[in-house]
Amino acid sequence: MSRITHLTILGSTGSIGASTLDVVARHPDRYRVLALTAQRQDDVLLEQCIRFEPRYAVLLDEVAAARLTQRIAAAGLAVQVLCGVEALELVSSLPEVDAVMAAIVGAAGLRPTLAAARAGKKILLANTETLVMAGRVFMEAVRQHNATLLPIDSEHNAIFQALPSNFAGDLAASGVRRILLTASGGPFRNTPFSELQRVTPEQACAHPNWVMGRKISVDSSTMMNKGLEVIEAHWLFNAPADAIQVVVHPQSVIHSLVQYVDGSMLAQLGNPDMRTPIAHALAYPERIDAGVEPLDLAKVATLNFMAPDLARFPCLALAYQALRAGGTAPTVLNAANEVAVAAFLDRRIPFLAIPRMIADVLAALPVAAANTLDEVLNADAAARATAHELMQVHLP
Repeated sequence: MSRITHLTILGSTGSIGASTLDVVARHPDRYRVLALTAQRQDDVLLEQCIRFEPRYAVLLDEVAAARLTQRIAAAGLAVQVLCGVEALELVSSLPEVDAVMAAIVGAAGLRPTLAAARAGKKILLANTETLVMAGRVFMEAVRQHNATLLPIDSEHNAIFQALPSNFAGDLAASGVRRILLTASGGPFRNTPFSELQRVTPEQACAHPNWVMGRKISVDSSTMMNKGLEVIEAHWLFNAPADAIQVVVHPQSVIHSLVQYVDGSMLAQLGNPDMRTPIAHALAYPERIDAGVEPLDLAKVATLNFMAPDLARFPCLALAYQALRAGGTAPTVLNAANEVAVAAFLDRRIPFLAIPRMIADVLAALPVAAANTLDEVLNADAAARATAHELMQVHLP
């Protein structure tokens, strides 16, 4: 019988967190949930606590934490409710925790994920922003503390599976020419450009293939999600910008590919369901049932590919620009994007103002070193402040 793996799930009420719990529930003999965390969704977190009986439940919102504390007590559950970023760091680094699912969206996931790395944990990384903001700092912590890093993004998990099993960070030594990240193209791949100015948050969040949170859905609609994934791939696989290619693949069946120098190209295929990469990382190097419907190639029938339109999706070009600039540029890119997306979702700026705001913030701030967490956090704060200052420029 396999040893039980004890888990902390950061962001358990989001789509990745819910999918992780679905996989965990299928294998009660293998996994035990020690901590569940959320920002403010205490209703959902209570339901998860009743079902999985973790030792800890963490909320960032104080009012929600107080409410959950009362409801946990009323339910007679032996769950300790904690609040704040420090509590997230605590449950990410507990000695008894074997693995941490890092699924908090945005910059908020950086500190607890870094805490898990410094505690030498097995990290299932679904928080792209950790590597975008602080790639050098985070990867150094992973190496220094012998943590294990497994990518959860479907694209990076696919690349991980298609690379040689002994890959040690040297693409050339492994005979790899380039890695290819597939992108669905989002809901506006074929929308006339003249109509993009009138795009609503509801339209941007209606992804044709994947079920995701609102922020990630908007990132997919602008293709910033792919830009962030390019930067993430750079750190995960030690790949220069020129060795990372994005290809639009509307069916979302091929999740990414690795091209080798001998002409071979290896791909990972599957139905668009995040439980597949989650199950792969949870059980690695074994394989377990994820509850995912097997892929029927005859039903798929046709697979299409095309180059991304950078005029339609300038966010992707901005991400490559930030990656090549290095230092704090990716941190600034991410912060400006988070502010712009939040403003769009609140209907304060139009859809096409998102890339304009990001470009303006990148142009306004000089690139500096990003070798320490303080340097990263300072750059993040400066970018957010600058984005808010520039907000009026983009108001309709």
